[in-house]
Amino acid sequence: MKFRPVVLVLLLLAGFYYVTTRGAAAGKLLPWLHGIGARATTGPDADIPTHLTTFKGPLGDFELNEAAAAPAFDAEEQQNIGVYKKALPSVVNITSTAVAFDFFNRPVPQQGQGSGFLLDKEGHILTNNHVIDNAERVEVTLYDKKKYKATVVGVDRQHDLALLKISAPNLQPATLSDSTGLLVGQRVYAIGNPFGLSGTMTRGIISAIRSIGVQSGSPIEDAIQTDAAVNPGNSGGPLLNSRGEVIGITTLIASNGSDQSAGIGFAIPINTAKSVLDDFAKYGRVRRPSLDVVTLPIGPDIADQIGLAADYGILIERVLPGGAAEKAGLHGGTQRMYDGNTPVMLGGDLIVAVDGNTIQSPQDLTAALNTHRAGDTISVTVYRGQRKLNVRVTLGDAKDAPYTGVSQ
Repeated sequence: MKFRPVVLVLLLLAGFYYVTTRGAAAGKLLPWLHGIGARATTGPDADIPTHLTTFKGPLGDFELNEAAAAPAFDAEEQQNIGVYKKALPSVVNITSTAVAFDFFNRPVPQQGQGSGFLLDKEGHILTNNHVIDNAERVEVTLYDKKKYKATVVGVDRQHDLALLKISAPNLQPATLSDSTGLLVGQRVYAIGNPFGLSGTMTRGIISAIRSIGVQSGSPIEDAIQTDAAVNPGNSGGPLLNSRGEVIGITTLIASNGSDQSAGIGFAIPINTAKSVLDDFAKYGRVRRPSLDVVTLPIGPDIADQIGLAADYGILIERVLPGGAAEKAGLHGGTQRMYDGNTPVMLGGDLIVAVDGNTIQSPQDLTAALNTHRAGDTISVTVYRGQRKLNVRVTLGDAKDAPYTGVSQ
C-alpha cells in the first residue's frame, strides 16, 4: 500500500515527460502548449502567429516555422493586383502567319507573336502594324485561352498601328485614358505576351516623354519611355497607369542589339491612337496630312555654297501638281544642280518654321504636320531669296497626293 502513491507519481511523471517531448514535437498533442512554444520561436515580428511543423524521414527530422495564416497584402501589392485583375481580360495574344520561301523556292510558313487589347464588345482590337504586317492569317487568343480568327480592318504604317476584329461573345474592353499631361516618375504597367508567355505584367515608371525615330522614318511624337521590362511579344500590348487605364501602346525597345529588354521601352501615346481610330471610323482609312512637297535638308555648308538667307531649314525642290503647297503659292526649285551623281533643284522656298516652330530637318516637318489633320490650315514661314514670308497652307491628304516618291 505504501508503494501505490510512489507508483502513481512515477506514472504521472512518465506521462508528462512523454507528452512534453514526443507530443509537442510532433504537433499532435497539447496544441495549446505547442502554440506557446511556436510563439516563443517567432521571427523579428512577434505579432505574427506561427506554428512548428516537423517532417520525419530517413534523412532526419525537419522542423519548419510556418505562418499560421496567409499574410495581408500591403497597399502597393493591392494596387498591383488590382491593375492586373482589371486589365488582363482585355489583353490578347496575337499570332500572325506569313509565307516565306526557302532555298528551293518552296513556301514555308513563318509565325510571329505580339499583343493587343480589346477596344469594345464588338471585337475591335488595337495592336502594332509590325505585329501583323504581311500576314496571311491572324489569330487572336483571349485571356481565357479561346482562339479566334481575326480580320485586319485598317492599318496606319506611319504610326505603326493596326485595327483588327474578331467575333466572340462576352468581351471585356479596356478603359482608355488621356495621354496628355503624363509626367516623368508616374508608375506604369505593361501587360502582354513577351516570348509567348501570355498574361505577363511588368512594372516601372515613365522615364521620359520624347520624340523617337522609327524605321519608317516618321518619328513617334510624345512617345512614352519606360523602364518597365518590355520584350519581344509585348508589341501592341497596353501600357497602363496605376488605375489600370491604357495610356499607350507598347511598340519597341532600345535593346542595343540584344533583342531583349535593356531597361528602355517606348509606347505610342493613346491620344495618337484615338486620332487614328477616329479616321478609321469616319473615312475607313487614315487621312495623313501632307504639304505635298519634295524637300532637301539644309545645313550651314550647303547654305553658304548656294547663298541662302538662313543656314538651316528644308529647301523645297518641287511642289507636287495640284497639291497643298502649289495651291498656297509656295515655290519649288528652278535650277538643276548635282550633289555627286544626285540631281537637286535649287531656287525654291526655304522652309524655316511651321506655326512659329523652327524646322531644321524633314523629321521636324513631319512632326509638325502630325499635330494636324488633313484639311487643317497652318502657317509656313519661308525665305524666298532674301525675303521672309508667312504663307497660309491648307494641308492635303497624303493618300490623294499625285506623287508617290519621298514627299512631305
